Amino acid sequence: MKQGVLYAAAAYLMWGLLPIYWKVFEKMGAWEILAHRVFWSAVFVVAILQITGKLRNLRKSVSGKKTWATLFISSLIISGNWLIFIWAVNNDHVLESSLGYYINPLLSVLFGVLFLKERLRAGQWIAIGLAAVGVTVMTINYGKVPWVAISLALTFALYGLAKKKVQLESMMSLAWETLFIAPIALVYLLTLQVNGQETVTLLKGWQMALLASAGVATALPLYWFARAAKRLPLSTVGFIQYLSPTISLLLAVFLFHEPFTSTHWLSFGFIWSALLVFSISSLRKQTPQVQQPHAPQPNLALKKKA
Repeated sequence: MKQGVLYAAAAYLMWGLLPIYWKVFEKMGAWEILAHRVFWSAVFVVAILQITGKLRNLRKSVSGKKTWATLFISSLIISGNWLIFIWAVNNDHVLESSLGYYINPLLSVLFGVLFLKERLRAGQWIAIGLAAVGVTVMTINYGKVPWVAISLALTFALYGLAKKKVQLESMMSLAWETLFIAPIALVYLLTLQVNGQETVTLLKGWQMALLASAGVATALPLYWFARAAKRLPLSTVGFIQYLSPTISLLLAVFLFHEPFTSTHWLSFGFIWSALLVFSISSLRKQTPQVQQPHAPQPNLALKKKA
């Protein structure tokens, strides 16, 4: 449990700071950045497996059509999540992306109920309702659905659900997810090169080095998230995710100077209220399990020994 919390905190801290990283490449197109991200992630993960002596077991780590299908679907889902996030950061939608990741914990909890048969208290259902009101407020006031926020929340909640379904060692799972998409990414990059449409050449040397490090920036938090997902309930993983959107929100307002209007205050207010209600309800649910009686029961002990 403690290891799971540490892994989740490290993952979400790094994810919260990623907008700074992707802003370095804002002269590039989102698809090209995504292709580089996928390719270098695959290279990094394979290198780690080779160093740790696990690469020879990669093919044997997966068996069964259901596992193969789940891994492939999860790779598509997380790739879509990456693309949307990169586009949002480089098109000044960091604030909306933070809204999406505030919604995601509640969506993860809802998926836990729908697909994993987890049970919620009344307060937790109220929290989900408040979050829905927050999204509705922003939709009505701006006249359009906050698709960046909803898409990010939906794709990452689905990815978290897929990780719970795959019974596979974390690094092996991450390796297959990147290797499925890496060939497509490489073909895309070569096509851009042949047609003279690549924008990576516009970068300076230090920027190219950072881009090649995208594998580290991508694989490490994903690996930590996978480790956390194996050790913690889906609802707990979602709770710790509050760290990531809070960092992104602060970056959007104070570093990237995106406007935070009265509509944002109202919409985020409903979301924050939802998270508060959900947190209180979750803590109250855990209280009876913590306060267990410690009175000695000699008769019961004797019976067990007998």
